[in-house]
Amino acid sequence: MCCTFRAYVVPIGGQPLPSRAIARSAAGYSKRVQRSRSPSRLIQIGLLASLVALASCIADGLRQDFVPIFDGETLDGWRSHPDRLADAWSVADGAIQGTGLENRQSYLVYAGDESLGDFELKLSYRMLTDGNTGIELRAHPDATGKRPFEGYHADLGHVGIGPQILGAWDFHFSTRREFPCKRGTRLVIDEGGEAVFEPIGRQLRTDDIAVRDWNRCHIVARGNRFQFFINGILSSEFIDEFDDGSFETGLVALQLHEKGTVVQFKDVALKHLR
Repeated sequence: MCCTFRAYVVPIGGQPLPSRAIARSAAGYSKRVQRSRSPSRLIQIGLLASLVALASCIADGLRQDFVPIFDGETLDGWRSHPDRLADAWSVADGAIQGTGLENRQSYLVYAGDESLGDFELKLSYRMLTDGNTGIELRAHPDATGKRPFEGYHADLGHVGIGPQILGAWDFHFSTRREFPCKRGTRLVIDEGGEAVFEPIGRQLRTDDIAVRDWNRCHIVARGNRFQFFINGILSSEFIDEFDDGSFETGLVALQLHEKGTVVQFKDVALKHLR
């Protein structure tokens, strides 16, 4: 049976039951049916089968696939920030192309959902020049003016730019302390705002990354844990347990950092996890 809708079973006066709860209820119901000698047993078995099928449909509906958010031809569904640097973003060779026009941050914001919570993002990127770029996530406008946005930032750049940028996490906070999370690092920010660092076992090396060619990027934001993969290898990750100032939702944006940088992005796809 194939279903493309989401469904919930709601008990009277209660909250929606997740598919696992439905499955457990179905299992208990099955045992009661097996013990029953009532003439209505066939009807009960039919109801049981329907309940199990419904649970399967719900589970399928909750397991969303990746959805493309760039059509390969236009920037429909995206917006530039600031507006005056809109010319920094275009489409070339079937890819989003960013060209740094000034030595300041310029963004291309995904406008389809600017309150993303838990998600996975996949894309391919290619550095056509040296430079610094990246992906902003769970971002919000920075009211202090320190930066255009505050949030979490997955850093990208040319091979040779250094582990503090390529494959690193950066923190764009207006008031919080900004810890380094270099390539090859696992960071935990505890409830008091202090940091604990440890190395990742199999670290991403520069020879794992293609020069002036396409590389695959995969970002996972689930709860307070964030993982950054390049070409299938975990580059860096962090957990943000700080009580005051963590970000649960926000926008996603591609970023340019400096004048003269040219970078391309393609195969951009998003998967909602909640």
